[in-house]
Amino acid sequence: MNLLTAIGQALAMAWSMGWEILWPLVLGFVLSAMIQAVVSHQAMASTLGGDQPKHLALATLFGIASSSCSYAAVALARSIFRKGASFTAAMVFELASTNLVIELGIILVVLLGWQFMLAEYLGGILMVLCIALIFRLTLTPRLVAQAKAQAEQGRRGRMEGHAGMDMSVSGGSFWQRLLSGKGFTAISHYFVMDWASVWVDIVLGLLIAGALAAWVPESFWTSFFLVSNPTLAKIEGPLVGPLVAIVSFVCSVGNVPLAAVLWRGGISFGGVVSFIFADLITLPILDIYRKYYGWKVMSYILVTFYVTMAAAGYVIELLFAALGIIPENRNVTAITEGMQWNYTTVLNILFLVLAAVLVIRFLRTGGPAMLKMMNQPEHEMGHHEQHQHMDHQAMGHDHHGE
Repeated sequence: MNLLTAIGQALAMAWSMGWEILWPLVLGFVLSAMIQAVVSHQAMASTLGGDQPKHLALATLFGIASSSCSYAAVALARSIFRKGASFTAAMVFELASTNLVIELGIILVVLLGWQFMLAEYLGGILMVLCIALIFRLTLTPRLVAQAKAQAEQGRRGRMEGHAGMDMSVSGGSFWQRLLSGKGFTAISHYFVMDWASVWVDIVLGLLIAGALAAWVPESFWTSFFLVSNPTLAKIEGPLVGPLVAIVSFVCSVGNVPLAAVLWRGGISFGGVVSFIFADLITLPILDIYRKYYGWKVMSYILVTFYVTMAAAGYVIELLFAALGIIPENRNVTAITEGMQWNYTTVLNILFLVLAAVLVIRFLRTGGPAMLKMMNQPEHEMGHHEQHQHMDHQAMGHDHHGE
């Protein structure tokens, strides 16, 4: 009975957090889908050929406008690198697409507070600048050549089909594209594809967070995060945060519930920030880097990203402490509150209706066939891409009057 009670507690906490972040997830993915529907990936590689500030600024903007799935970001980064983007621009794109996307900010506000969203976005920009500087000082042409040679082998990772799909709508003004039948279809496809690519990570993140919240005693967190010594805790946090992320296996927005548990446990503010940043160096992602670029480049990415994520955590900690805006309350109500009849429930119902409308549109416009292609290798996607784009536009045209 004790075992069943413990499992029940963990599942209840996971459900409570899942219920709390449901509407922010739907809203975030809808907004992300709207951006992706009107921002074409076609010109991306040709505009990211260097590592000058303008190239890196464009890489950041392209990242913000892409899917938040870490696997898709890593696959798309290799794709644009193979097509002519600089290695630095490809890595900056990765950082932006997992740390500066809309849905992440919305979930952070709801689960942890506006300070964490602000820290995430400021820290994300800091990391872009830091990586650009580190790469400029340490990235050798020989290492880039090794990465290129390995990338050209086209070894299979994950979500390459999803990364290779460009379903954006062209022609007309921003609003014309967005509000057209084709735009509606594109939004529905991106919405469902993005959900399909991250739902496992979200569920895994919630289950791990629920288990840690329910089973790990407060005394463990207090000693692990050196809560009794605030100075040491602030030094340790940004160093330990990414290490916890590496072994947690959870990528993308799925690690926000875990961040909430760590914050409740006593990790420093900078530690939470660096933990959230580290979704690009989890063990499964490192294995994909090894396949894409080889052992040496994988090691280089791990070291430079770790240093960058920890550094961003320290800077954010110092900056927010100087401004006096680090939250003092560590009670994360979403972990223990459970379902209640409140604004969260009302918003969840409304956004579930919106999600249902988009799923129906997706099902009626050839979506399931494209869903099967999400994990296809990139070179196979190439054969489908033009045909798929034409089919997509035709479907949008057919339904334009609806």
